[in-house]
Amino acid sequence: MCAVQPVVRVVDAEDLGQALARGIADFRAQPTHLIFLCLIYPIVCLIVARFTLGYGLLPILFPLIAGFTLVGPLAATGLYELSRRRERGLDASWWHVFDVLRSPSIGAIATLGVVMAAIFVAWMAAALSIFEFVFGDWEPRSVAEFAREIFTTSAGWTLIVVGCGVGFLFAVVTFTISVVSIPLLLDRRVSAVTAVQTSAKAVLANPRTMAVWGLIVAGALVIGSVPLFVGLAVVLPVLGHSTWHLYCRMVER
Repeated sequence: MCAVQPVVRVVDAEDLGQALARGIADFRAQPTHLIFLCLIYPIVCLIVARFTLGYGLLPILFPLIAGFTLVGPLAATGLYELSRRRERGLDASWWHVFDVLRSPSIGAIATLGVVMAAIFVAWMAAALSIFEFVFGDWEPRSVAEFAREIFTTSAGWTLIVVGCGVGFLFAVVTFTISVVSIPLLLDRRVSAVTAVQTSAKAVLANPRTMAVWGLIVAGALVIGSVPLFVGLAVVLPVLGHSTWHLYCRMVER
């Protein structure tokens, strides 16, 4: 493992713009392959949505879809690798996403993946607990009935406010520990603890810029999800590549 602690830089809105521009350039370099790769995510979401609607588990649909964003940084690991290779002038064909499996830091990446999966499970448990606390054992009989209870009753708005508040806390924690850590693990040999510490330092050193980046990510995911999640096939790779380039600007190489 590298004994030198990574040094964090202060970044601004211009750095965010440059990171996005480079992310778009990476996506345009291999658009067909990346679209094919990232279609897996929206297809899974559609299957989950159909399963949920078909078995009367409608209340967990939104928490389930929202929860996938908690493990999104882990799913983007292959995209970070493609950006890393392209940055170094190496072949960046889509099959190189599997090169992460041969990374010297694969053990640390797997450890961080377990942590993020645990956060996902904890979020789902919290979301279900909030729903049961507000609505008891009530089970909607249709989408229309569910929407009416959620948006036209005080209990529904309580669920929205409390659920979004708790979800925001989970998102902040995940964002803080992952925005830099996984790219760092691909870039150099450090421990999972060092990677998480560096990620937290980067966020704390750039609170406003990272808040803006978080809003950009959330807004892009919402926009990409609207047309039956199909837009995520473009949004996800662009965000993944952009996150790599943002890491390059936030941490001295």
